[in-house]
Amino acid sequence: MSGDGNGWVICAHGHRHWGLYGAAGILLTDGERVMLQHRAAWTHEGGTWAVPGGARDSHEDAIAAALREAVEETTIDLAHVAPFAEWVDEHGGWSYTTVIARAPSHVHVAPANAESVEMRWWHFSDVVDLPLHAGFAAAWPHLRELLAG
Repeated sequence: MSGDGNGWVICAHGHRHWGLYGAAGILLTDGERVMLQHRAAWTHEGGTWAVPGGARDSHEDAIAAALREAVEETTIDLAHVAPFAEWVDEHGGWSYTTVIARAPSHVHVAPANAESVEMRWWHFSDVVDLPLHAGFAAAWPHLRELLAG
């Protein structure tokens, strides 16, 4: 059922997470840069940079959830998106999967709803200097390795 994954859960480590069945997001890359979402102030950790993403529904795998979230939160045309890797951040019974996908840099991507202030391409080396969402900041070293490989 669509939207049945929305809700807060507490993982085995005692942390609060969004997504009854876990969550997923998409990290677009053109090979030298990544597309990041500047999160609206009212969102969880608003004002930070991260990937578009959100709760997985009960029937979705991580790629399906990440692609759905990309369409909900951005203007990306999925015809330009080619997933090629995943990184799972496991939190004891709850996980966030970042799906890494190729997209051409000439593709314009803008916010599609109020969850984002802007979408912007950033060179890999510039990401660490941004105010990052805590979860994305922790994942970035692992994601950066996948991007380099």
